[in-house]
Amino acid sequence: MIAHRDIDGLRDVPGPVHLAIGVFDGVHLGHQAVIGAALASARESGGTACVVTFDPHPARVLAPASAPRLLTATAHKLSLLAGLGIGQAVIIGFDREFAEMPAERFVRRLHESSDRLRRISVGADWRFGNRCQGDVALLESLGKELGFAVTGVPTVKVGGFVASSTRIREAVAGGDFAVAERLLGRPYTVLGTVVEGRRLGRTLGFPTANLRVHNEQLPPTGVYAVRVRRVADSAVSAGSADHIWGGVANLGYRPTVETDGLRRQLEVHLFDYAGDLYGAELEVEFRAFLRPERAFDGLEALRAQIAADADAARGVLGR
Repeated sequence: MIAHRDIDGLRDVPGPVHLAIGVFDGVHLGHQAVIGAALASARESGGTACVVTFDPHPARVLAPASAPRLLTATAHKLSLLAGLGIGQAVIIGFDREFAEMPAERFVRRLHESSDRLRRISVGADWRFGNRCQGDVALLESLGKELGFAVTGVPTVKVGGFVASSTRIREAVAGGDFAVAERLLGRPYTVLGTVVEGRRLGRTLGFPTANLRVHNEQLPPTGVYAVRVRRVADSAVSAGSADHIWGGVANLGYRPTVETDGLRRQLEVHLFDYAGDLYGAELEVEFRAFLRPERAFDGLEALRAQIAADADAARGVLGR
């Protein structure tokens, strides 16, 4: 995938251009419907499907005190978009100045940067621009003037649930991976960068990858059976897995070995792997909750429990 970092990057997207625009946090089934409309339009009439999205999440700028945890940070989002077949993306830096841009001006900027703009696809209820004054009706009006078509994609429902980032975030926070998976159209995952830890796991015979998660929503504290995908050095490469492992993960405060216990940490023991992953991007899929986190009377007791957890995780993943 080619990722452009401002609207002017549209000039380099081969036309005709078919845009899918939105925050797309989670790239859930509703988002996939919008993106699919752009892909279908490009297939039918020729040209390039391109996603326009924003970084950071607008809520981080407009209401930072109440901004939610992300379902997908930008690098994670781009990797998922590439997997859907998107080869071009424009990531607009969202700040106060951009937030104050009138909706009509935003659309005209898109058109100015892509004189072969063929179609814009958005969610039917998507609002944009200063004071959220832009909507599908405005897009259609400007489309008639400027020569592009508009697709407003209806809300997607699955089993009575609306596919929404908020609902998925609630499901993950409550450990309901089944609901999250139904609305995402795939298992829930988080992306993290492997950072150096205390290397205590090595001394216990269970080396772990300590992950710095990119502000993504995490499930409840505990021990999980996981699948782990290593994302290629280019996080936006299509089909960006170069390794997949089973594993067991601890998400919590590590009460047996930590004294401050102030911050939750995610660490993963990968089955049948030996090597250096520092700096690698790992996508962790939570497959099953195994047990709550708890303190143990010393490292030997901890070692025995990790061994039992690993056996339990292998059993879950084998099924």
